[in-house]
Amino acid sequence: MEDREHMHHDIADDMHSMHEGGHDHSVNAEMAHDGHEMGPGHMGHDEHQRHDHHAHMIRDFQSRFLVCLVLTVPVLLLSEPVQMLLHLGTKLQFPGSTWVLFVLSAFIYVYGGMPFLKGMFEELKARTPGMMTLIAMAITVAFVYSAAVSLGLQGMVFYWELATLIDIMLVGHWLEMKSVMGASRALESLARLMPSDAHVIMPDGTVMDHPVAHLAAGDRV
Repeated sequence: MEDREHMHHDIADDMHSMHEGGHDHSVNAEMAHDGHEMGPGHMGHDEHQRHDHHAHMIRDFQSRFLVCLVLTVPVLLLSEPVQMLLHLGTKLQFPGSTWVLFVLSAFIYVYGGMPFLKGMFEELKARTPGMMTLIAMAITVAFVYSAAVSLGLQGMVFYWELATLIDIMLVGHWLEMKSVMGASRALESLARLMPSDAHVIMPDGTVMDHPVAHLAAGDRV
């Protein structure tokens, strides 16, 4: 019984920190243990705060994805490879179109890529580089190189690749966080069905009621 409750709080804590990036796993484990020791009222308050924070993050990823998706359309139409693929020739090119492409891509990089850039900073700060660092490095290299080409460096720009990569990462994280939150709510609903007290069999054979939160390894229930 104790293991089931402990597993519930571990998953909830993991959901809270999944997209923060760079958090120490030992800290998360300690938080999960502290949550196991708390009373029902405190636990309910913490769970509510976790849900509010996670719901805010989901809305943030959703809004960033939708804005970047809209801006990606002109980026695609102004990119030469896409124009060639659609057999548009130079119909959509105009004086200054290169700079329009640069400005749109810069906004997508900063606005859409900000969660990954922040995640990279947190991961590097904790000396645990991971997925956020990988994504942030990919979009940063693509943007910096493309910006240098726009300013005169010989080469090809990768603006449409940058925009679509950010869109894919945003929608992926958005959908993942929604599914994790749904799973966490289901687990919490199951945990609420558990009794608050357990019948503990004492060494002398008597049965006493103890709060579930106070159960220890080796207790006979």
